[in-house]
Amino acid sequence: MRSGTAVRTVGGMQPKTLIAYASKHGSTQEVAEQVAQTLRDSGLDVDVRPASSVDDVDAYDALVIGGALYMGHWHRDARRLLSRVSEELGDRPVFVFGMGPMDLEDKSVEDARKQVDHALAKVPDVEPVSVAIFGGVVHPDELHFPFNRMPETDARDPEAIRAWADDIAAVLQARRTAPSRT
Repeated sequence: MRSGTAVRTVGGMQPKTLIAYASKHGSTQEVAEQVAQTLRDSGLDVDVRPASSVDDVDAYDALVIGGALYMGHWHRDARRLLSRVSEELGDRPVFVFGMGPMDLEDKSVEDARKQVDHALAKVPDVEPVSVAIFGGVVHPDELHFPFNRMPETDARDPEAIRAWADDIAAVLQARRTAPSRT
């Protein structure tokens, strides 16, 4: 993780973190909500919103963005959000997660990370503090052929998600208490 200067406040308001998610069937939203709860439990102020509903990030001091991985790509709404707000991010810390591998084998996670890294490469101004890959969820009854033939899977690891969120909270708390560099 990279370090930064003290967190800036917006118009003297308390720092607030935005967690934006891009989900097709809801599991990425569930992970976003889990991350949000961990940050709230650490005393941080958090908003959770669909990535497609975010026009700007002026009201936020930090951004967490998560997107599902489909067919070799990070969710379009996550990519579009980063593209829309990349210039606004400035020195705000950004944390990114992708969801999708059907198992947590090294090769599956590595392949998923390449998909997220490919998307991030298109917004070179954005340098995430941390990037995480979490296992995906498949509910075949919600999918169309041929994907409805896949086995039911939930490869999410709640402890790994919580640990990553705890790391985010630690970074944001440290930035909040660090002396400002002016």
